[in-house]
Order: sequence, then structure tokens, then C-alpha cells
Amino acid sequence: VEGVYNTELMAPWDVFQHTRYHSAPHPGIEVFTVAATGDPVTTAEGLKIIPDRTFATVGPLDILVVPSAQHSRDSDRQDESMIAWVRQAGSEARFVLSLCWGAFILAEAGLLDDHACTTFPEDLRTFVEAFPELDLRINVSFVHDGRVLTSQGGARSYDVAMYLVDLLFGTPVAAGVGRGLLIVWPPSPENRYPFVSDPRLQRESPATPAPDLP
Repeated sequence: VEGVYNTELMAPWDVFQHTRYHSAPHPGIEVFTVAATGDPVTTAEGLKIIPDRTFATVGPLDILVVPSAQHSRDSDRQDESMIAWVRQAGSEARFVLSLCWGAFILAEAGLLDDHACTTFPEDLRTFVEAFPELDLRINVSFVHDGRVLTSQGGARSYDVAMYLVDLLFGTPVAAGVGRGLLIVWPPSPENRYPFVSDPRLQRESPATPAPDLP
């Protein structure tokens, strides 16, 4: 969508695309962009992107990635055709991943129902006010609950992308991707920002914040 943020778009793109260099004899991940139309999209930082596919031409997805955009918290949530496509594509995908404010889009599409989740730290209160019924976790880089992964975004977008590569391809492939991108993987315990991971979802992680949330 217009105003998509560069980091949340390109961090998972780079990590997933680099699997093709390390996953032999298995194929890596085929990565592509999808938009409502084929018209160029301008990112929040000014890059021009020509979408690879459209809602009408793309087929089923194994992994749906929803990065954040300037209006993910407000007007993009009112884009009925986009929300309907996210709902359909996400319900059919093997994994659904959001970065930063992308969690607002997943929540609007109903894809976070019955799933623990997180979002950009400075907008936790906004998220709780918009979706008070959801199980929001705080102080974690990302949350993996079932087939849904949500991330704080920003530089933390690399954490969740590397984790998913490890989950799908194994640690040696993820470590190879990390070497190519100068990301230490697996991260040492002292350098690992906390995350909440399925299948043994750590319920001791803070749940939906109370009104005194900062």
C-alpha cells in the first residue's frame, strides 16, 4: 500500500530471499510484492515500487507478510477491499507475519483472533483501545502463536524473519542466511531480545496491558 515503510518491507524480503543461496537441494522462498493494482507504490521514505502481482492475479500464498504503512492504524483499516484480501489470503496461508503496525491490519481482518500478538512499542495503548479483546504481549521482539507471527517492527523485523527461516529450513540454513547478512544466528542468549514462541506459549509474558501502560 502507499506509505509502506522501507524497513518492515525489506527486512523480511532480504532474509527470505537469501534462503535460495543456502537451502539446496531444496528451493528457497520465492518472494514477491502484492498490491491492489499494478500501479507504482511509493514508500513512506520515497522509494518507488512496481508491484509484482495484484489481488486479482496472485494465487495462494504459503507465507503472507503484512508490513506497516503510514496509515495502517487508521485509514488503511477502512480499505474494505484490501482487508478482505488480507483476510482471505491470510486464512489460506501456512503462516501469516506482520511487522510493526501491520498487526492493526491483521487484527482488522480477524486474523489475530484467539492468537497472542504484539506490535510497535509506542502504539500498544492505541492497539488495546482498538482491539481490547486481543491478547497483546509487551516487551518482546515478536510473538509466534500457531501460524501467526507478529513483530515489534523496525530493526526487530530481522529477528522474526530469521526465526521463521530457522523454523522452516533448520538452523544451518538460517545461520547461512545470517552470515550473508551479517546477522549472528542463532543469537547468543545474552544478545537475544525476548520473544514469545509457540508451541509452548509462555503465558508468563505480560498479557493485555492495563490502563497504566506507558
